[in-house]
Amino acid sequence: MARAKPETERGPAADVPSRRSPERIARARALRHGDNPAEATLWNELKAKKLGGYKFVRQMPIGPYFADFACRSEKLVVELDGSQHAGSPYDRRRDEFMRGEGFSVVRFWNVDVLKGRTSVCETVLAALEGRLAEDVIASDLRFVFAAKKVGGGVL
Repeated sequence: MARAKPETERGPAADVPSRRSPERIARARALRHGDNPAEATLWNELKAKKLGGYKFVRQMPIGPYFADFACRSEKLVVELDGSQHAGSPYDRRRDEFMRGEGFSVVRFWNVDVLKGRTSVCETVLAALEGRLAEDVIASDLRFVFAAKKVGGGVL
């Protein structure tokens, strides 16, 4: 039995162009299937609203970048980094772009997820619940709030 196509404000869904190209959708799917052990471990904790009832998605496109994990409702991106990312200018550009899009970003080392999964989950939950009062930049954690928009610009 064929399913009815959902309606949108602009009419049948078939008439609504996708916000993402088929190439970007395929890339996000490929990234989801190429999990490293740390990503697979953290995804097991985040999926199916296991962490505080918050819904996360994997490899979500945000502009030209793909967030490892994102909670859309709270505008939080969680990124995992291997040692090759230590102080990476590319990661700083990604963070700034995502902040400009209204997302707060928290980064963890892969090894921290593998050896301290509970602490990582507690920190993510603290970020989701607003218990991190300021940006944190340390050797084992980086958390930056979303950029504040002031008069059309970004702070």
